[in-house]
Amino acid sequence: MKQSTLKEPIQFSGIGLHTGELIRMSILPAPENHGYKFKRVDLESEQIIPADVNYVASTNRGTTLQKGDAQIHTVEHAISALLGMGVDNALIELDGPEVPILDGSAQPFVDKILEVGLATQNVDKEYFVINEAISYRDEENEIELMALPADEYELTCLIDFNSPYVGHQYASIKSIDEYRDEIAKCRTFVFLYELEQLLADDLIKGGDLNNAIVIANKKVDQDYLDQLAKKLNRPTIKIEDSGVLNTTKLYYGNEPARHKLLDLIGDLALLGKPIKGRIVAKKPGHTSNVAFAKILKKKYLEQRKLKGKPHYDPDCPPLLNTEDIKAKIPHRYPFLLVDKIIELSEDHVVGIKNVSFDQPFAQGHFPGNPVFPGVLQIEALAQTGGILALSTVEDPELWDTYFIKIDNTRFKNKVLPGDTLILKMELLSPIRRGICHMYGTAYVGNKIVSEGELTAQIIKRTEDE
Repeated sequence: MKQSTLKEPIQFSGIGLHTGELIRMSILPAPENHGYKFKRVDLESEQIIPADVNYVASTNRGTTLQKGDAQIHTVEHAISALLGMGVDNALIELDGPEVPILDGSAQPFVDKILEVGLATQNVDKEYFVINEAISYRDEENEIELMALPADEYELTCLIDFNSPYVGHQYASIKSIDEYRDEIAKCRTFVFLYELEQLLADDLIKGGDLNNAIVIANKKVDQDYLDQLAKKLNRPTIKIEDSGVLNTTKLYYGNEPARHKLLDLIGDLALLGKPIKGRIVAKKPGHTSNVAFAKILKKKYLEQRKLKGKPHYDPDCPPLLNTEDIKAKIPHRYPFLLVDKIIELSEDHVVGIKNVSFDQPFAQGHFPGNPVFPGVLQIEALAQTGGILALSTVEDPELWDTYFIKIDNTRFKNKVLPGDTLILKMELLSPIRRGICHMYGTAYVGNKIVSEGELTAQIIKRTEDE
């Protein structure tokens, strides 16, 4: 599937739930691979904040992003709607510090997105594909979130309100395509005891019982409800049989559980990529959602790095065996560090190095605990890259490649005797005037053991050499 953005900008205006300020907000089309970003147009710097889990500053009563001195509160409903409606790229401009609460759901955002429609872009969507079980647990609060492999983005939520009126609730969707009809209009909710405290602490200045469901967590008499009605400028308040105050009617019997899914989708959108997998959440909240999103992001980054890992089948004949390699580069035992070449194109090459215990490094480098040295890993990558570089010249046996520079090199895991190194070198720019700028990655199994940028120069040997 291709990425998409909005065909036209859409605008909103409303009160911020926590600040009580009138906020004007626009969601604008954005180019491919832009993702979701927020922009504070009321600040001199017009600070742009990526909708990224690494920029989360608070999860108190909502998810807050911060970069520098700029903050955006309550971002989860807007980005939940964008992801739920298949929008990949958008710039969200605000003239204040909070996304308007509107009716407490994602429906107003969905309605405007449907009005303008989506524009298909030229770049493919990149998914985070869940290929193993990934979990998060908060034992103290009995919270658990898990990601499992699945062909669609499925979500299931189980919650327990510990209320005499409303107990366990369950909500589930089998595909994100159900978002519009099953999730979008489900409003935020608050417990009666929380409402009292929030009012006392002046933390919901923009609160309106038209944009929130109030769940009774305890049995109270009518006198108490009458006093609460005065504080909220309501003629009367009572508790319905459903366990919610009569200030609003439920769209679904499990609307609170469905709203938990809405929030979960928004918070997990901070991963930065759509998910292909099944999410199961027990008693989720913004804090646990964000903690889980950080775990998923780490796994995604690992997966992305391994996405380019070459497939090595020892049963397939190599493109070049050891003797072929010796005919192209001058290295010999014990310094020939490439056993075979399994892939070779105009811009990349893949070599194999079998690490054995009888090699010189094992005798003199950490005797008794032999480790294949990092510098030899880089040399093995360089020799592999030399095969690619010399494939561009006539009579490669008359040319050599020499290091000019090594940058941004990292050694991540040990390489031990018995390991098979997969050595991948990719051109970062076309070869010009004999200069080769490559990125090298060395793998053992599903682990990256070392990587870095290598620059070399192809130089022809002189006659006296």
